[in-house]
Amino acid sequence: MNNRQFSLEFPYAIAPPSASALFRSVPEDFQVTEQLGFDLSGEGEHLCLYVEKRGQNTRWVAGLLAKYFGVDDMAVGHCGMKDRHAVTRQWFSVHLPGKLPESLEQPPILEGCQVLAQRRHPKKLRRGQHAGNQFVIRLRQIDGDVSALEHSLQQVVNGVPNYFGEQRFGWAAGNLVEANRLLSVWGDTPSNKKQRSGRRRQRSPIDGIYLSAARAYLFNLVLAERVRSGHWKLTIPGETVPEGPLWGRGRSAAPQSVQLLEDQVLSSWADWTNSLEYSGLQQERRSLLLMPSNMQYRWLNCSDHTDLELSFELPSGCFATSVLRELVTLRPICGDGAL
Repeated sequence: MNNRQFSLEFPYAIAPPSASALFRSVPEDFQVTEQLGFDLSGEGEHLCLYVEKRGQNTRWVAGLLAKYFGVDDMAVGHCGMKDRHAVTRQWFSVHLPGKLPESLEQPPILEGCQVLAQRRHPKKLRRGQHAGNQFVIRLRQIDGDVSALEHSLQQVVNGVPNYFGEQRFGWAAGNLVEANRLLSVWGDTPSNKKQRSGRRRQRSPIDGIYLSAARAYLFNLVLAERVRSGHWKLTIPGETVPEGPLWGRGRSAAPQSVQLLEDQVLSSWADWTNSLEYSGLQQERRSLLLMPSNMQYRWLNCSDHTDLELSFELPSGCFATSVLRELVTLRPICGDGAL
């Protein structure tokens, strides 16, 4: 287990891109607007703030809010992590019981951020609760076969493989390296017999990031095999929709034919799957097919090069880079792009 290699090269649905582009030259090239999908009530103990940030990650903003309001970090909620190297707009909730609305009329001043709106709500915002995200992305200095890129733009609206993006795995797959270390410690050894009696393991928040990366990688391996076989958009007998595993405890909801395929693909990862069953995570299923909605694009002709601007919407938990990878090879400018 300790000598695992983690390839992040997964097969394409259309074809390897024949064009490349500069990606995220500046934060404004990658804009994300959260779509809650429900109305905030206007009443309750949680103050919700709609925050625009530039060049900062979600955890940092949550920490600023906790400090500003003098509350514990756990009192601050949000629906999901947003990219650091971007301009993003998302909601945060702060639990402020007993504080009257009139005492909070002035929005907080946060370094590198702007509070665009605020509204009360009775419940804390939680991960994955939002409906999705809207993206506006500028790809700069397009280089390569533009006609092939135009063809790919017409194809992606019919769906792309719902891979977890490289952001989930950390810089140089570092989250997977740490996940491998963690799952090795949790392996099936005599010293761990008590844990295998059914009790979940105790894990820290950073452990949760590594375990999430491990589950995502196993999912990508299964999806990659179905892309190779041409069955990522098509159901296998017994399926109602094409889905893949997010490993954890509990009985798989997949039909036997799909379970057999997934067990075969992940046969060399049994140490991971066994340990994940005792990680405190429940087994789930995730769609193999990602359908961008309301997709539009336009070409921007500059003095010495051509840029491409894209806008589209994705459900929560899905990655814009999974759409972009089918179009162009991305030449990153910014840092690690961690979510």
